[in-house]
Amino acid sequence: MADTKEWKGKTSINPVTDEIAKPKPSLGPVDVIALIVGIVIGAGIFRTPSLVAANVESASLMLTAWFLGGIVSLIGALCYAELTTAFPNTGGDYYFLKRAFGKRTAFLFAWARMSVIQSGSVALLAFIFGDYASQVYSLGDHSSVIYAAIVVGILTGINILGVNMGTAAQKLLTTVEVVGIIIVIVVGFFFVPSTTEVVNSTTPMGSGTISSLGLAMVFVLLTFGGWNEAAYISAELRSGRKHMVKALIISIIIITAVYLLVNLAYLRGLGLSGMAQSNAVAGDLMGNAFGERGLVLMAILVAVSALTSANATIFTGARSNYALGRDFPVFAVLGKWDMRTSGPVNAFIIQGLISLVLVSLGLFSRNGFETMIEYTAPVFWFFFLLVGISLFILRSKEPNVERPFRVPLYPLTPIIFCLTSAYLLYSSIVYTGWGSLVGIGVLLAGVLLQLSLPSMKKNL
Repeated sequence: MADTKEWKGKTSINPVTDEIAKPKPSLGPVDVIALIVGIVIGAGIFRTPSLVAANVESASLMLTAWFLGGIVSLIGALCYAELTTAFPNTGGDYYFLKRAFGKRTAFLFAWARMSVIQSGSVALLAFIFGDYASQVYSLGDHSSVIYAAIVVGILTGINILGVNMGTAAQKLLTTVEVVGIIIVIVVGFFFVPSTTEVVNSTTPMGSGTISSLGLAMVFVLLTFGGWNEAAYISAELRSGRKHMVKALIISIIIITAVYLLVNLAYLRGLGLSGMAQSNAVAGDLMGNAFGERGLVLMAILVAVSALTSANATIFTGARSNYALGRDFPVFAVLGKWDMRTSGPVNAFIIQGLISLVLVSLGLFSRNGFETMIEYTAPVFWFFFLLVGISLFILRSKEPNVERPFRVPLYPLTPIIFCLTSAYLLYSSIVYTGWGSLVGIGVLLAGVLLQLSLPSMKKNL
């Protein structure tokens, strides 16, 4: 989720004719694999493992959760690949939902993306920065919240001024992130002190096997987030359906292997209980191995990684909010483009304010990062479920549309995807805290907005 980017792509749609400009097939299988892996692996792997560990009862169950995350991601990616190749459009989920359910549902998704999903992702990444920056220099009891607010403010301001990160800088920061992951794996396996080598095989943490695994999977699949965007490039693969399936499978295998290795490194260095008690698990691992210097080094690497992801999320989120303003008059203030800075200034400001409000929720909770997951997860999985259902609806409504890629083992595969999404929706409501109720309340506010504005009826 930390990672949600539904609006990227190389397709476009004419708002008057609704004509789709199809992307040109220009990517090879290796390009696709590199893009998918790069999109999915992000700052979350430095933070969510501790939450997974805190909600399972054994190390083996924790590793099983990460393995299942890879399986679920692969199934979902295959479903998205069919939708994307059949209906290529920069709107992504928004466009699928509009074709399947109509404009009302599409509007509700756009509202949720602005107020919950994207802004929540910005706050979530800001909290990752805050947790690790606090290891280097604490600002007091609410250090993480203060750091998170500063990050949101500065990055939003930079984007408003039009100072966008160049390609070279983005590659450098991504390299820093990869280096951090490699360091974690190497240190966990080869440099951890002998006193912490033994992994706790059974450490009671969760409240029960079913409930704990359900909540653990919410955190795991957050870290796998991004494969839904990866499916958008399926229409640009020049080698056809066979190679798209191969690229997806290889990518998910690589990502799952990396995540399993990182978690094995955490387990070997900290044990399950040590992971569960950590707010900055990679930093604590480095601290165990090399003391204060190691902790500071890892904290800096992860903080830079979180900044990179947060900046990209702010950049793309404002543009999807700009599209919302262009499509719906009630949000017209968002649909204004500033020619001087070449950006949607109003969309940046509104997104920044919403993110700051969400960051402030950290003042009332034990863990701001976890609260943001609770806030975004139910809404995120609700719309994932609807996208899964839309695959069935669109096959029925538009059977003659060319489908360059058809999901294997239909209808079994999309049924599994829908059931999984429904279970994660249930888990994110039942097994989480008050943050989920706030997120659901904001979504319901969008429903009320539709009903209360007469002008919306003309556009919906």
